[in-house]
Formats: sequence, C-alpha cells, structure tokens
Amino acid sequence: MKYRLPALLVLSASAVLAADAGFDRLVNAVETQFAVKRTNIPLMGVANFVVKVARPAGTSGFKLAVFEDLGISADADAYELDRMMARVSADLRPMIRVHSRRDHALTYVYAGETGKTTKMLIATFERNEAVVMEVKVNLDRLAQILAEPRLAGRVWARNETNRSKEP
Repeated sequence: MKYRLPALLVLSASAVLAADAGFDRLVNAVETQFAVKRTNIPLMGVANFVVKVARPAGTSGFKLAVFEDLGISADADAYELDRMMARVSADLRPMIRVHSRRDHALTYVYAGETGKTTKMLIATFERNEAVVMEVKVNLDRLAQILAEPRLAGRVWARNETNRSKEP
C-alpha cells in the first residue's frame, strides 16, 4: 500500500516526459535523416513566455524548430518521412496527413492525450525546408474557435491587424 503512491507518481511523470519527448524525437530524427541542424531563432524564449502569459486562442506554450537546406526528393523521401513520423510519434494519435503532389509538401498533425489541454505536434516538410512545432492548446477554446468560423476569422484577423500595425 505504501508503494502505490510513489509508483503512481513515477508513472505519471514518465507519461508527461513521454509527451514532451515526441517533439525532441522528431527534431533529432530530422537532424539525423537529413544531416542538418535546426535554425536558431532569436528571442524564441521571449515569444514562448508571452504565449504562456497571454494565452492567445487557448494556446499556453509552444516549441518550434525550423530546418533549412533539406533537399527532399519527391516520392522516395515521402515514404521515408511517413515511416519516420510513425516511429517518432508512437505515443501520439495521427489526425491529419497531407501529401501535395503539386508542391511536394508533406504535412502531419498529431495530438496527445485528451483532457482539458493537449499537446499537438505539427510538422511540415517542403523540398528545402521543414518546420516542426509542438503546441499546448486548451481543447474547449480550440473547439469553440473551430465550431464558429466567424470567431476564428476574428481571432486570426485581429492577430494580422496587430502585426500590420507594428513597424
């Protein structure tokens, strides 16, 4: 009986670490597969802090990795990327997978365990660049935005208006 609480704490901590590990595993896999390093983005920590405080559109944190000069070929690498995504995101559920034959772009969206919030892993691959993002979202707010297109339009239009006013 006295060992149940510590065991429960260890299991819950490992589940949290496993959810965070999906982003890190994917970033490491891209770096290894394509022999590239992610691009350093100045002030990313400040941006993440602002998102944690302001919580725009129900978002409470994110991680971002941008890769350049990948040199992805069309079909051969699409198959390899599918296999890589399935391998590194085993603890996440696939939601969306899009392969564009015209642009040779690939997009993947995975979601973690559902609750009040969840982590979503979003990856896009183009011929020469890739973006991998993990975002923590409030599911109630996300569902509200997706259910009301006018609300979604106002949320994103407000963000675009604020950006256009900046020098």
